[in-house]
Amino acid sequence: MQWDLFCRVIDNHGDVGVCWRLAADLAARGEQVRLWIDDDAALAWMAPGGAANVSVRRWPADDNNTMPAEPGDVVIEAFGCTLPPAFVQRMVEAKRAPVWINLEYLSAERFAERGHRLPSPQANGLRKWFFYPGFSTRTGGLIRERDLLQCQRAFDPAAWLAAHGVQRLPGEQVVSLFCYEQAALPALLDQWTGTPTLLLATTGQAGTQVRGSLGPALARGALRAMLLPALTQREYDELLWASDLNFVRGEDSFVRAQWAGKPFVWQIYAQDDGAHQAKLDAFLDLFLSGAEPALSAQVRAAFGQWNGASPAFAQPLAPDDAWRHHGAVWRDKLLAQTDLSTQLLGFAAETG
Repeated sequence: MQWDLFCRVIDNHGDVGVCWRLAADLAARGEQVRLWIDDDAALAWMAPGGAANVSVRRWPADDNNTMPAEPGDVVIEAFGCTLPPAFVQRMVEAKRAPVWINLEYLSAERFAERGHRLPSPQANGLRKWFFYPGFSTRTGGLIRERDLLQCQRAFDPAAWLAAHGVQRLPGEQVVSLFCYEQAALPALLDQWTGTPTLLLATTGQAGTQVRGSLGPALARGALRAMLLPALTQREYDELLWASDLNFVRGEDSFVRAQWAGKPFVWQIYAQDDGAHQAKLDAFLDLFLSGAEPALSAQVRAAFGQWNGASPAFAQPLAPDDAWRHHGAVWRDKLLAQTDLSTQLLGFAAETG
């Protein structure tokens, strides 16, 4: 099928990250995808080689001459980005109306299950469907490439670190850092000065804050840091696989940390009205369901400190065997779900 996937960039490591992964995954399954995007700058380092069967198009002006003669079989409006009116008119005029899907933000809140696959009749006669990715079988699942586990099993963490010019020292924990502006970071770094830690900071806000806290030496006590260059999506996945603890942010890296099966701490995107706290709590309730009380308390404390809900770190963060085991068990639970692309393909065939 021909897919039109529309993406407006608010956070170029999030919106476009999710949309590119989805486009590439659909294309890997034989679909044809046009990715319409208003700012494709991040793709230059995120996906420099592009992907077969994916064409990147500039967000069209509200002018029929800048658009294809026919919309695709499926049109995805990512994160409620609102389609160009002229494109919607093309959909109205199409010989066969496309399947129109509003792909929502990821959430563990109950409304995701209630709203998943609900129709929204439009005044122009078209019908739009709400599609919610999520963590339960009553949602649309998560993006998961078909070769993901095979790639993980073949991965060599030591070789990956060596290829990036670093070697883990005896007894040293490896931590990856991808974050927004983070008030709790200095306190966390201070605590790690007494715990052998190799911190791998991604380019951008994470690397800038680490350099600002540690100075040009990028080291203090038992803590040493390395500033990474911009990584492709596959390289970023490998960073997560090579690390013992992953600090992630937003949506895309949040999901990839869960597929890594390692301990992670998520910095949720803060909203002015505080709505992010309910979203964070909903995820932790689901993620920690059935966990031992001590582990649950440890994880909740780390997430709370990292998201400003409690005072910053007063002791070093070093996940134990229970947290590591929980990460692997959680990944296995997610693997039992049908992935997002498979569900979208099935829904399009069923609805079209």
